[in-house]
Amino acid sequence: MEIWSWMRQLETRLRAAFGERLVFLGLQGSRARGEATANSDIDAVVILDEVSMADLEAYNAILDAMPYRSLSCGFVAGRREVENWERSDLFSLCRDTVPVYGSLEFAQSRIGAEDVRRAVRMGACNLYHGAVHNYLHGKRMETLAGLYKGAVFVIRTEHYLRTGEYLHDRQALSQQVDESARQILCTARRLREGQSEENFAILSERLIQYCAGLMDRCAEP
Repeated sequence: MEIWSWMRQLETRLRAAFGERLVFLGLQGSRARGEATANSDIDAVVILDEVSMADLEAYNAILDAMPYRSLSCGFVAGRREVENWERSDLFSLCRDTVPVYGSLEFAQSRIGAEDVRRAVRMGACNLYHGAVHNYLHGKRMETLAGLYKGAVFVIRTEHYLRTGEYLHDRQALSQQVDESARQILCTARRLREGQSEENFAILSERLIQYCAGLMDRCAEP
């Protein structure tokens, strides 16, 4: 699949269906970062002036007529809902999405430093809870690999909080962070590639300790 050709086809169909009501179309996820496999999801971001159930049905019909329908997913909302979105969550939407049509500046301009700090803190809290819960109850390496994948986004956000630079490239990011974060990034890559030989307990402890430290550094005054 040539993903940008797919996205342009989607843009053409959206503009035909919604006209000037289409505010923004973008791509996020592994396909936007150039890390996708053949079975990776197509994470399209679609923002209209407003969204009704009829609009969702129209969008659903557009996707049904597109190739690779089973891979399509993503984020759909009205502009007003995006403007009112939790800003710590809005940060990753704005930074991780590659524009195809329109701009997210209307949303990005609302995000401040404390929103970014909250994004780091909430991300670390959620990963900590997930890792502890999985260690005690789930005991699944697949779940742990997913948590490490999530940690990559938190590390990107924490790096941005410190430097004002958002690095999509994992190798470039690993060269700019401290050793503990670099170890998490390296483990996440090995787990994604199925190469890690370390045991479940060690990997769980590593993520738990990293998140605990990050929570401490980003704690509210």
